[in-house]
Amino acid sequence: MKKALIIIDMLNDFVKDDAPLKVPGIEKIIRPIKREIEKAKKNNFPVIYLCDSHDPDDPEFRIYPPHAVKNTGGAKVIAELRPQGSDIIIKKISLSGFYNTKLKEVLDKMEIGGVIITGCITNICVYFTAFEATVRGYGVDVVEDAVAAIKKEDHDCAIRQMKEVLKANII
Repeated sequence: MKKALIIIDMLNDFVKDDAPLKVPGIEKIIRPIKREIEKAKKNNFPVIYLCDSHDPDDPEFRIYPPHAVKNTGGAKVIAELRPQGSDIIIKKISLSGFYNTKLKEVLDKMEIGGVIITGCITNICVYFTAFEATVRGYGVDVVEDAVAAIKKEDHDCAIRQMKEVLKANII
């Protein structure tokens, strides 16, 4: 089965020290994501970046602080993981990488049967993207050392739910 590597929200507004939604310890997943990028390239799997891209008055800002506003530095992929060559960037406006995006269309056009998910936040965008991939019939692998959450207990709960409920492969 052909797979695609998905890197979720590895943006300045989640990673940098002064970021509005800084994920504690997120730096630990940069090296594992790089490893997954190398593996994807060796296996000729596409690399897809799902990136928050919000309007300044996005309703999500009633829940979370303003972050990843379109055309700002906070909405850019961190330098260490900058997309290269044929990598694909898909902007998203919600917690799921599928909601009002071209992700499904891109995956189907490339005849992708499964996704390998990395990035942040484990119990939010990673979880909801894994859920949407599952209900759309894609195989789902979640790379445990390449996803991060704000709280360890939220990370652990989301990993358990993806494994037990979604039947995702936790690798």
